Amino acid sequence: MKSPFTGKPMLLSREKRALAFRKEAFEVIFHSYKCKDSGESFTTTPLDEINIRQVHNQYRAKHKLPFPEDVRKIREKYGLPASKMSEILGLGVNTYRNYESGEIPSLSNARLIQLADDETEFIKLAKLCETINQQTLNKILSKAASLINKKSQQQDFSHFEKYLFGDQHPDSYTGYVKPDISKLTEMVLFFAQRLNPWKTKLNKLLFYADFLMFSLFVKSMSGLRYKAIDLGPVPENYNSLFEYLVNTRHLDVEFVSFADGNIGERFSPHTNQKFTQTYVSEEEMNILNKVADYFENTSTKEIIDLSHQEAAWLKNHPNREFIDYAYGFELSINPATI
Repeated sequence: MKSPFTGKPMLLSREKRALAFRKEAFEVIFHSYKCKDSGESFTTTPLDEINIRQVHNQYRAKHKLPFPEDVRKIREKYGLPASKMSEILGLGVNTYRNYESGEIPSLSNARLIQLADDETEFIKLAKLCETINQQTLNKILSKAASLINKKSQQQDFSHFEKYLFGDQHPDSYTGYVKPDISKLTEMVLFFAQRLNPWKTKLNKLLFYADFLMFSLFVKSMSGLRYKAIDLGPVPENYNSLFEYLVNTRHLDVEFVSFADGNIGERFSPHTNQKFTQTYVSEEEMNILNKVADYFENTSTKEIIDLSHQEAAWLKNHPNREFIDYAYGFELSINPATI
């Protein structure tokens, strides 16, 4: 972007700044272009979106409000169009659709939507709706009942998932995304299929995919939390994660002994298991391809060395702390050049 005063190219500037939303202040990494000669700052529509998304994410996290994808997933699991879901919730259809599109609901409406995520409570709400005919109501009640029955028959992984992902609302350490085991499985399968990586490299590929995603869209891809350990950023409980994917026959692991006595683990998709873009969006697919292309010929040692140059690692490593996704804005990789 060129300065309107001098016509010279301006550099992208990122600085901490407080922005207000609904009478509350939130500190964000404010993105703008700065004119060196005049000192004036300018934004574009994409930069404005990055700035306001940071504010909205923090507001949702602080008040434990559902994110747009959460609102949509609740509706989709009942197989309902937005018009019918809005009727059951007692909300205007435009109001409800705006929530799925990104508008932040009031606290009362947010709690109502979250209540509907519980199938038993949803049945109560549906029975109270006076505008749905009996035939449609019966189908809705049947769908909710089948979901309850399916849950009761499924093996309970709740304790394992709580250990793997933690039990918390999306926040700055999950990239404002609730972890999704199905999407995470696809991400790992994608890299295993494309690059057949060693475990250490796979950890870095996941890190760069998640943090690059955040730098562009202010949300992570997997919802994983990362820690800064000696070998660079890694997902929390990564050993358990990969062991789970091997045990569920999504991955095969090859153990290789090295001359120094260490044993390496290399991953590939399990026999007849292939990556399918079921849970990954087009924008996420684009990120995965960019990361795979960028690091295709990078050795494990080289990607470790690169990760050691990231602020995400440098500022969190000594205490092995969780890494705030805001460090995604400081990645050494320029999204525009990969």
